[in-house]
Amino acid sequence: MTSNKSSLEPPGVSPDGTAGQAEQTEQPDPPKHSRRTILAAVGAFALLGTATTVLGGSLLNPPSSTEDGDFSGETLEFLIPLASGGGTDTWARFIGTELTNYVAGRPGFAPVNEAGGEGILGTNRFARSAKTDGTEILVGTASTVVPWVLGRSAVKYSFEDLKPVVVNGTGGVIYARAEAGVASVQDLINRDTPLVFGGISATGLDITTLVAFDLLEADVTSTFGFEGRGPVNLALQRGEIDLDYQTTSAYGSAVEGIVKEGKAVVLMSFGQLNEAGDVVRDPNFPDVPTVAEAYETLHGKKPSGEKYEAYKTLLGLTYTYQKGLWVPQETPEKAYELLRQSSEQLGTDKAFQEKAAKVLGGYPLVADTGMADRVRDAYKVSGSVRSYVTGLLADKYNIHVE
Repeated sequence: MTSNKSSLEPPGVSPDGTAGQAEQTEQPDPPKHSRRTILAAVGAFALLGTATTVLGGSLLNPPSSTEDGDFSGETLEFLIPLASGGGTDTWARFIGTELTNYVAGRPGFAPVNEAGGEGILGTNRFARSAKTDGTEILVGTASTVVPWVLGRSAVKYSFEDLKPVVVNGTGGVIYARAEAGVASVQDLINRDTPLVFGGISATGLDITTLVAFDLLEADVTSTFGFEGRGPVNLALQRGEIDLDYQTTSAYGSAVEGIVKEGKAVVLMSFGQLNEAGDVVRDPNFPDVPTVAEAYETLHGKKPSGEKYEAYKTLLGLTYTYQKGLWVPQETPEKAYELLRQSSEQLGTDKAFQEKAAKVLGGYPLVADTGMADRVRDAYKVSGSVRSYVTGLLADKYNIHVE
């Protein structure tokens, strides 16, 4: 066996235990500094301090390496405030992997899941401590937007303090069980017995549907607590509830078949917001009237007023601009523009569009030059809209937002 004893001996001691020559020789004391040398050193530090003060700390805090619009050697870290494996996580990982191929410098990609508090905890952390050089990016979704709209006390972030890099929407339809006596939107009002809507949580994505029912003055009651839209769809087919909604990506598997069989009827789509902020038909459901059109059918006039403004606001936040990538407002303009323009290139690439059809649900990635202004307008939630929505939850559903 080979001994490792010599590696355990103290410095300056040879393997046989004798002191090495260098350690036995007495070293001379270092020379003393002259008064002139000391004064020169002090003066240099004073000059550095003055320059740092005058230049705003740029000497000690150099500009971000991304300010020149080049991400060479960097890594794009996506903060995903929800658990892995869900729809938002799948979307974020897919977009991040593809986007880095278009960003100058070909940065790396690092998805980071920080779940908790329905997406609030991770988003709070991003708002509090994210780097402002464009390398840390927040993945936003309806799950984190709705608590902000409701003004929940746990929310410490504001989308008004962030800049959108790219957004991607979705859509959906509201449909009914045919055996409940529903053949068209006219059957939503003047009923002897209210229809039952199946929901997951009134303070989640369901809120847009609840506001739609209130706008239409539909005779509807609600039951919450389902674990997902899949279980709601099954409950409708079993006759336990009468109304449900499904997003575009789930329509084919959950709704289309039972509509063809005559077991369900599609009543309306949520619609989409156009560039002017008006509700228009969803391109994936061109033959289905929107909630706004359903109102006109029921009441003989176009919708307006507080409830309609609330509906349009929630439609934009939870459907038309449902998912997006965001950076802090302080992000350097060149870094931000590189990310936005790269996203725009990605979204218009035909090969990407074919690859992304299923993940994006038939809705484009939007990152054109006017995108940020449109999104900024959509995310301006008025106090009256917030008051109406929280009042609806309290008065009709006995849910008090804290």
